[in-house]
Amino acid sequence: MDIAAHISFSNPTDTLVPTQIMEVKGTLSSRQKETNYTRGRFQFRLLPDGNAVLNPINLPTNRTYEAHYISNTYDSNNTTNSGFRVMFDDSGFYVLKRSYERVYITNPNDMLSTDSYYYRATINFDGTFTISRYPKSGASNPSWTVIKTLPEDICMNLESITAGSGVCGFNSICTLEADQRPKCTCPEGYSLLDSTDEYGSCRPNLELGCGGSGQSLQEDMYFMKEMANTDWPQSDFELYKPYNSEDCKNSCLRDCLCAVSIFRDDSCWKKKLPLSNGRRGGKVEASAFIKLRKNDALSDSPSNSFIKEKENEKDQDSLVTVISVLLGGSVFLNLMVISAVCIGFPLYYKKRSSTNNTVAESNLRSFSFRELVQATDNFREELGRGSCGIVFKGKTDLATIAVKKLDKLLKDSDKEFKTEVNVIGQTHHKNLVRLIGYCDELEHRILVYEFMSNGTLANFLFEDFKPSWNQRVQIAFGISRGLVYLHEECFTQIIHCDIKTQNILLDEHYNARISDFGLSKLLMINQSRTETGIRGTKGYVAPDWFRSAPITTKVDVYSFGVLLLEIICCRRNVDDKLEMDEKGILTDWAYDCYRDGRIDILVTNDDEAINDIDKLERFVMVAIWCLQEDPSLRPTMKKVMLMLEGIAPVTIPPSPCPYASVTVSCG
Repeated sequence: MDIAAHISFSNPTDTLVPTQIMEVKGTLSSRQKETNYTRGRFQFRLLPDGNAVLNPINLPTNRTYEAHYISNTYDSNNTTNSGFRVMFDDSGFYVLKRSYERVYITNPNDMLSTDSYYYRATINFDGTFTISRYPKSGASNPSWTVIKTLPEDICMNLESITAGSGVCGFNSICTLEADQRPKCTCPEGYSLLDSTDEYGSCRPNLELGCGGSGQSLQEDMYFMKEMANTDWPQSDFELYKPYNSEDCKNSCLRDCLCAVSIFRDDSCWKKKLPLSNGRRGGKVEASAFIKLRKNDALSDSPSNSFIKEKENEKDQDSLVTVISVLLGGSVFLNLMVISAVCIGFPLYYKKRSSTNNTVAESNLRSFSFRELVQATDNFREELGRGSCGIVFKGKTDLATIAVKKLDKLLKDSDKEFKTEVNVIGQTHHKNLVRLIGYCDELEHRILVYEFMSNGTLANFLFEDFKPSWNQRVQIAFGISRGLVYLHEECFTQIIHCDIKTQNILLDEHYNARISDFGLSKLLMINQSRTETGIRGTKGYVAPDWFRSAPITTKVDVYSFGVLLLEIICCRRNVDDKLEMDEKGILTDWAYDCYRDGRIDILVTNDDEAINDIDKLERFVMVAIWCLQEDPSLRPTMKKVMLMLEGIAPVTIPPSPCPYASVTVSCG
């Protein structure tokens, strides 16, 4: 017997053939390219829940992204009737349920006798899964014929994936060919990073960016080209609604951070590089406006001759005026003035350039105090009270806004103002509240944010009507992703320092948005800890604050653990009504329930959560890990996110307070 062949047959790489069986946790991995047989970035898997799925992965970490095909063979009403094998035989390619019901992926009528045809099911390098046949004899020009492709439109199916580049590389566009396989192309003004990899990433032929140029220079240097039925669903940093097509195009043109704007219905999304999940086709109900250079001969340098010419025109006009005055003066006076001009002009233009750069790069609007008085009807409608200030509702011509008026009597508020303006203005993430602008006129220190129509998470969780379990799960995911961005992915690392339900806002779709960076203490990229005064809110504060040890991002991890338990249980961590009860402190009570094997008590009368007991247990275990008294035992927020999403395993957590001498029973 050929042992090597037997091993290969038992452990397939990218292909299944008839009589091969895939068990639960079985995996097929694509090749990297058509002719490169190293492991690629797509998988076909049979999950423990019984679903067969296709999904991209992140190399080299093997992190799995959201599936772009699901067989729907998980039975939520009866898990014993879920899929447990992928089968391939004469009748077709199917998932076999534990009840022995067959859920066919191919149409049985497409399957001809295996005596006459060879068959194969392959995960391709482009992420598609194809089932093909090949005649054993009798055909004049035999070839493989595809009888089924999954998914039917991979360009559209990858829309929901929030990380990675999609089917094609970054800045590329996916279009579906007649054979249901994707084709990748670079948009105009872009070319392949690797000319031998047509499925790879594209780069702009000439550098896009701010480079110190103001709005007028952006319009002089660039133009917007419309691309019908084209979209990049991810990478947006700004949403305008309601808006029209022309304003959408011009808004991107004038914004040095914007590379593409997408217009659909009455909404406009502004995008920055790199762009991901690009697609084009009749199903795409959007138009893209892509920013291109007017003159490809311009230098990539921000101080190119075009900009210099614009600046020099003004310099020359000023010099003509000075020289005309000099002609009527004495020789000595002329020498003095010329010296002053030579020294003063460079300093003046350097200072002016620096000021313009700050405005251009922050991309924030500077409001006058009068504008905000009018927008808020003299600060009439109060939305809430945050750290060092009060938040009011306002309305401009374009949108409803939230105006945070910092308390000038608090000595820390000026420092808080500078922190928020300088840092928040550089952050862009769908789980963060976006800073629109500011006012620093005279003694006024005011921040202007986008308005979140569904209020705070505190109001959502702690009212009489309990949100659904699925809503709470998605909110927890969103908060964890936002914190990962703050800790690891934005330009300057940020410790929030005051994570609590009042600082989590909900947008119109109930997506979680982290707000109020006023208590944040910044870390430079090459630092891991920072010294600061005690910050935070009772019930959420990590024990680290009360020690002499430096503060790290682990204080946010601790606060997130408290927040996660509040999301699970829909109750506050410290409940004054239960102060003398063992349930009075949620963090203590939750661990007791976990230790006693009674986590169901945490969600009494919540059938949806109890029916999802595996996820419930995973969430509680993650929360306990976050609440470890020793910060070195707490996971990073990235590890927390991966554990919550079921990507990383969750080990049994120890007691959060190993030195506590008294425990109570869960009941």
